Amino acid sequence: MKRIFPVSIILISLLHFTGCIPNTSTQIQSTAIPEIFPDYTYVTVPSTIAPLNFTPQDTSYQAVIAEFSGTRGNWFRVKGRKNITIPKNKWTELLKANKGDSISVTLKILKEDKWIQHTPFPIYISEHPIDHGLVYRLIAPGYELYSRMGIYQRDLQSYKQKTILVNTLFPETCMNCHSVNRGDPDFFNLHLRGSASGTIILKDGNLDVYDTKTPETLSNCVYPYWHPSGRFIAYSVNTTRQMFPMDPGQRIEVYDTASDIVVYDTEQNHLISSKHLTTEHFETFPAFSPDGKDLYFCVADNKDMPQDYKEVRYALCRLSFDSETASFGTKVDTLLYAPGIHKSVTFPRPSYDGNFLVFTLADYGTFPIWHKEADMGIMDLRTGEWQLLEGINSPHVDSYHSWSSNSRWIVFSSRRGDGLYTRLYFAFIDENGNTGKPFLLPQKDPARYYPETLYSFNIPEFITSPVDLDMRKIAKKAARKTNMQWGGLKDNGPF
Repeated sequence: MKRIFPVSIILISLLHFTGCIPNTSTQIQSTAIPEIFPDYTYVTVPSTIAPLNFTPQDTSYQAVIAEFSGTRGNWFRVKGRKNITIPKNKWTELLKANKGDSISVTLKILKEDKWIQHTPFPIYISEHPIDHGLVYRLIAPGYELYSRMGIYQRDLQSYKQKTILVNTLFPETCMNCHSVNRGDPDFFNLHLRGSASGTIILKDGNLDVYDTKTPETLSNCVYPYWHPSGRFIAYSVNTTRQMFPMDPGQRIEVYDTASDIVVYDTEQNHLISSKHLTTEHFETFPAFSPDGKDLYFCVADNKDMPQDYKEVRYALCRLSFDSETASFGTKVDTLLYAPGIHKSVTFPRPSYDGNFLVFTLADYGTFPIWHKEADMGIMDLRTGEWQLLEGINSPHVDSYHSWSSNSRWIVFSSRRGDGLYTRLYFAFIDENGNTGKPFLLPQKDPARYYPETLYSFNIPEFITSPVDLDMRKIAKKAARKTNMQWGGLKDNGPF
């Protein structure tokens, strides 16, 4: 006897499904732009981004339809009970065909057996590409114990996330301060704290693990930033503490009692510095200019800590650097004296084309990721003028950020979703410093993923290709770490 009942069941199910949804010609026109999560209305995206799946904010609907059409052609429709899950092939073809232009999205929602058609909204497709992916840390909220955490990489053309390193391989270990050189994963830096402490440096395929603490420096090296040549890495060395203020809404405050800046010469295995970077003041957050001739950093007056932690405010400064002689200039330029406007500037990140520098601005302190008032600003390095990124900032924390290799995109962390967890957002920045509306890192099922995840995204960095680290080699190298040596202060006169 032939087994035909599976086909019958499928046919009956299809008839039942189509019978439950009235014809879309029976509809009500709405003049409102639909409210969706994530909010992808009017955003500017690269042509290679993963499908922007979304869900209507109004949950009292029976079904939903989204129609996607391009200014230059291509059209398709997506139906769903709850979510709009976009087919990757059709999405990729649509964006490719309309690169440099826009697509239109028309949302139809079934409520009380009637279709409500919302006003279409555009998504702008930039002609400027974005890098292959991101590296970031996923970390659960916590202040005293090293919970499960890891360093991961994400392919931006899909939802694929891969593990680079997790601390279950190194018990009681915190991993942080990862960085790459202009997105090149062959120049990779990662610091481990705890039982397996050490700094992993991958340079042009050569991997080693270092003990970065010397008798002459305050601490192990943190907050790394690569010189464009790949020879040098700038670090901060800090004596860091945390406390839990009594202020409502202020969960934690992290502060320094001392901090300096050093530069590691990978060819000589020397840590060097300048008398201008090792003063009685607090120097931190170094970043080399794209041409390698300057070092940006933040500096604050020394205060009585922790009593005066709200009086600590950092200014943005610059000191010249000669990569040929591995030495520093003698004149420190102040680019933004934030204490003069009762603000503190941190996380300076110059664009790789040398035109702009994005930073974080908070009311005080060195650790703005728990400061609700923290916003991002942008400085035009050609004119010295700066302004807040009004089109990007939110009422919640907007803090750590990095540039794509072509200087047209930034990724940044923000708590704008729920005020508790940091999520990653992207924004387009054109050659004049104008920005597009930010959009949330796409997920296959964002309406489920973001409310249910217990991890925050931390320190996002663009990568131009996948990171490849050998775990066994790291374990072996960590067991016999290389000691960094102190090379002294290298002030070489004005240049």
